[in-house]
This record gives sequence, C-alpha cells and structure tokens, in this order.
Amino acid sequence: MVLSNKKSNPGLWVSILYFAEGFPYTVVNLMSVIFLKGLGASNELIGLTSLLSFPWVLKGLWGPIVDLYATKRQWILKTEIICAGLFFFLAISVLIPDSLIISLIVFTAIAFISATHDVAIDGFYLNALNKDQQAMFVGVRNTAYRGAIIAGSGGLVFLAGFLAEQHLVPGNSANKVYKNITFDIFGNTLNVHPLALGWATAFGIAGIIFVLIYLFQRWYLPYPTTQSIPSEQPKTNEKISFVEAFSTYFTQHKIGWIVTYVLIFRLGDALTFKMAPPFLMDSLAKGGLAVSTSDMGLLSGTIGVIFLLIGGLLGGYLIAKQGLKKWMWPTAILQNSTNVLYWLLSIFQPTILWAYVVNSIEQFTYGLGVAAYTVFLMRTVRPEYEASHYAITTAFMAAGVLIPGVFSGYLQTWLGGYQHYFLFSSLAVIPGMLTIFFLPLEDRE
Repeated sequence: MVLSNKKSNPGLWVSILYFAEGFPYTVVNLMSVIFLKGLGASNELIGLTSLLSFPWVLKGLWGPIVDLYATKRQWILKTEIICAGLFFFLAISVLIPDSLIISLIVFTAIAFISATHDVAIDGFYLNALNKDQQAMFVGVRNTAYRGAIIAGSGGLVFLAGFLAEQHLVPGNSANKVYKNITFDIFGNTLNVHPLALGWATAFGIAGIIFVLIYLFQRWYLPYPTTQSIPSEQPKTNEKISFVEAFSTYFTQHKIGWIVTYVLIFRLGDALTFKMAPPFLMDSLAKGGLAVSTSDMGLLSGTIGVIFLLIGGLLGGYLIAKQGLKKWMWPTAILQNSTNVLYWLLSIFQPTILWAYVVNSIEQFTYGLGVAAYTVFLMRTVRPEYEASHYAITTAFMAAGVLIPGVFSGYLQTWLGGYQHYFLFSSLAVIPGMLTIFFLPLEDRE
C-alpha cells in the first residue's frame, strides 16, 4: 500500500503514470509509422518497424533486476529523464540529411528505456494498490495510456502535418509537393524538408512533455511501503529469486493456455493496427482513403477520445463490480469486431467521415476489451514477484503483436491489397477468442 505523501490521489498519479508509459510507446510504434509513410516508405519497410517493439518482448528478462535493485519509484524517475533526453536528440536527428538510420537507432534506444520504464510502473501499480483498487483503476490506467497514444498519434502528428502543409507549392496541394525551407546558420545554407521540420518540432515537444512528467512524478508520486534496498552485488538469495521469478511464473495452473491466450488473442488486432495508418494514407488508386498527415492527427485525436474514455471507464467499472468472468466474452467480441469495419472501409472507400465513425467505434470497443484483458494479465502474478511476473506476461503480449506486425506489410502485398488483408485480419481473431474457453477465470476472480 501507499505510505508517505498520503494526500496523493491515486486516480491522478495512476493517470500520469500510464500516460507516461504509453507516450514513448506511441512515439516508437505509432508516430514512427506515420513519419515513415509520409516520407514515402513502403508498406514492407513499415511492417519491419514492428521489430522496434522487440524490447517490450524482452523486458521480462530484466524485469527481476527492477525488483532487486533500487526502488520502482527511482527506476521510474531515472528512465523518464533519459527518455526526455532521447526525444530531444530524435528531434535534432530528423533534421540531419539522410537521417533514417540515426532516427531508427534513437527509436530503438527509446524502446529499451521505455520497456524498462514499463516494468517499474506496472510493478509500482501492483505494489501500491490492492486487488480491488487495481480493478477499479484499470479503466483509468487504460484510458490514460490510450490518451498518450492520442496525444502523440493525434495532436503531435497533426502538428507535424500542419506545419509541413504551410509550405506546399501552390497549385500542387493534391500531389503534396513541398518547397524546402532554407536556413542560414553561421554563413552556411541549410535546406530542410517541411515534413522534417514538422516532425522535429513534434518530437521536441514530446521531450518537453516528458520533462514536465518527470518533474510532476518527482513531486507527487507516493512512496511504496516495500522498498528494495540498492546494492552493488546481489546476495545469494537474490540470485535465487532472480531464477524463481521465471520458474514460479510457469508453475501456474493452466499456464499453457494462459500463454497461448496472451500470444494470439490480439493477432487480428495486431494485423489491423500496423496496416491501418498506411491504408488510411495511401491514395484511392492504391486502395486507401487518401488521408493527409494532419488529418491523421485529427482522426486519432478528436471524437474518438470521448468514446475511448467512455469505453475504458465503463469496462473497468463493470469488471470491478460484476467480475472478470462475466465480462470476458462480451468485451472480447466487441473489441475484435472492428476488424470487419476496416474491411468494409477498404471495399467501399468512403469519405473521411466514415473513417471517423469507424475510429470512434474502435476506440470505444478497445476501451471495453482491453479493460478485461488487462485485469486478467494483472492476475497472472504472485505478490512477491509482481514486477517480474507482469513483465513476463506483457512480454508475451508484445510478442503477439510484434510477430504478425513484422510480416504485415509483406502479407498485405501478397494478399493483393487492403480488402483481402482486412478480411484475413477479421478471421484471424477467431483462434485467440477460442482460448478463452480454457482460461482459469474462476482462479482469477
């Protein structure tokens, strides 16, 4: 439970914590996709950027280190200030000619720091709140996490596109021909593409946001009752604990079905997740909806926010009041139904208004579905290994998203376009949903 700083409001610090958790993930896995697509990258390359999420798969390997050394609060603060510095470095790297390799290296560094940050946050959440509070605040944390996604892939993406579109060549707006911006720096002329300047501004603001989050956490985040004592060398019993953190996880009842569920439940969602932005941004001739970079920001950050808040908070409330078992199936069905909507969009290629409608439905059902999904994941841990066990579980979850994402661009091309691809993703949800029949839900109540 929480000790000092007793006046702290759990709803507030949980919100800020999970906004901070979701924000770097957004930069690495969502903003990078729109960034690359705007610069003309192929769908195959965009699919391969799923490898950037590999640290979230591996984080279970160093999860025990977060348990054994220093406190989770200290881990949170240190990783946040490092992330802020990397965001600023990313903003500078975007302006360098032929900066693709440097940007990818920085994205990778952010991913590793962010994955460690996630381990500390999830462990802190499990340590500071009892099980009833964990269920009650799951809607808050998921909404805050999704809010970070909207702030990045919505607000900052819109800003990057808006700034770039101020430099479109007159009469060529439809073809998006930009006029380079010229800077005179110490007598040297520097030509910068407007999209690069827009993205540099967006990434720079991301750094400022994380500095503010760090300062808030340093002041407001409470201290947990159990604190790990830093040491230079682990003791013998700590080495045993490091091994036990993994071995005890795999001795749970029906662990095979639990791992299978975590790995494949989001298969269809992962396929749609990676190719939805390219689909929306591609031209009508290529089977897309021709949505601009700034419109992509608006699409992610307007009315969908309202539906996200309703879905996330409603999901957490229902599960806290009526139990996980009752809502596991209804929320799973609703969450996975949006793949069919993307398939219909690819068939009819309607106006952007219908993209807003589908996005709003997706946000609402995502909020409901992930509430149940997250509560189940939190209940796959033992109290003495909270951070380690949850890191292992979420690592499996990340693998379930990474693997299909890597092949998504090639699969979309092989299937002959977006229509067949989204039909395939709609059918891919079935195996994961069937695993729910075999989960030990009674044990998790």
